[in-house]
Amino acid sequence: MSDYDFIVLGGGSAGYAGAATAARLGLKTAVVEGGRDVGGLCILRGCMPSKTLLESGHRAEDIRHAAEFGLHADYRGADGEAIRARKRRLIGEFADHRRHQLESGKFEFIRGEASFTGSHSIEVRMLDGSGVRTLTARAFLIATGSHIQWHDIPGLRETGCWTSDDVLDAGHIPASVVVLGGGAIALELASYYAGIGSRVSVVQRGHQLLKETDEDVATELTKALEHRGLEIFRDTKLLRTERVAGGKRVHFSHAGSERSVDGEEIIYALGREPATDVLQLAKAGVKTDGPQILADTHQRCGPEHIFAAGDVCGPVEVVHIAIQQAELATRNAARTLGCLDGALEEIDYRLALFVVFTHPEVASVGLTERQAREKHEIATATYPFADHGKSMIRGATHGFVKLIVEKSSGLILGGSCVGPNAADLIHEIAVAMYFRATAADLARIPHYHPTLSEIWTYPAEDLAGTPNLMPP
Repeated sequence: MSDYDFIVLGGGSAGYAGAATAARLGLKTAVVEGGRDVGGLCILRGCMPSKTLLESGHRAEDIRHAAEFGLHADYRGADGEAIRARKRRLIGEFADHRRHQLESGKFEFIRGEASFTGSHSIEVRMLDGSGVRTLTARAFLIATGSHIQWHDIPGLRETGCWTSDDVLDAGHIPASVVVLGGGAIALELASYYAGIGSRVSVVQRGHQLLKETDEDVATELTKALEHRGLEIFRDTKLLRTERVAGGKRVHFSHAGSERSVDGEEIIYALGREPATDVLQLAKAGVKTDGPQILADTHQRCGPEHIFAAGDVCGPVEVVHIAIQQAELATRNAARTLGCLDGALEEIDYRLALFVVFTHPEVASVGLTERQAREKHEIATATYPFADHGKSMIRGATHGFVKLIVEKSSGLILGGSCVGPNAADLIHEIAVAMYFRATAADLARIPHYHPTLSEIWTYPAEDLAGTPNLMPP
């Protein structure tokens, strides 16, 4: 007889969601968390602390542009220690809440590092030094998250660098930084430092920033960031790093020649990878591709009783999808164990959201234009913030919105936004897609004037073939 019906490996957002769901379904459940701190990536080292810092950067930039609005204000720099103190206070509150949820949940909360010894058993090396526990379960959910992926760059170890973890708890603000990477984490850190007044250079290996987005979206963001003063190099190959007088230097090839850029600090943001290295997944028969777990549409990953959710399996590494995957996986585990009726559920990424909290923000939902063209005959329409009344009033005119529809039916397949409050504006399209709305449906919905959200009516009416009688 097994010790538990269901064991969850990982106490982050996905792990807690899975455990809470299992407890509600009446499964005897345990959560095993091996991290020194409790809370998971989003709370401790991801979503929440990074947005706390970014808010300071955005406020600083507003102060520097106060004269544009007829206001007298002087930007006198940033207090890194005060920014860190605010971050620690807020994140401490969030982490305390998650710790309370885990410690008071209707499941056992075990602090230790787990590894599989078979498809139904794990060993847990207890963090308190009390030894090793052997636990068995009828089903498992793997939700151990991700960690920084290190690439071999000559000289980097000797030169030294900051990771996103270091930035998020740094009291010192460098006068200049060189950011390695062009993904969401890299660009948010770059946007933060630019906001508070540091000189920022970005070195991106690929052709475009944000490879997850369409090229027109990435190009618009690049233009906006360069307008803010960021120096951006694309299509590069990192060669080496070294210490120089006053800071650090990054050498890279670019446009057929070797270039270099200096900064007080190097920010390493070249991606993350699933944190599965200590799990001994092969002993459980879990399917993998390198460190990544291969999960099917039911979130199963090999054996019918082992499931995965979140960064360990992807394909989209964002917290709300990790929670959705975990809850679905847990219900499917309950069905596999005969504790819940109905057919196994399949995960649906039709409404997958992607947001980057740069300045301006970037957001998308559903299919990109590139993905949509591979599956459908489509039509697209865009509208610029530079010709939109509320954006002009706010002095936030970089960017555009884009709608993607199925040509024959007008069904909305996706949307993208580069511009002010993109992270919030994209949810209007998510709601429309949830109800399977067409461009004509969206065009008929009244929007108050002047608001940012009414900008969606312009591409909607263009695609629906109806005139827009409102002023911009």
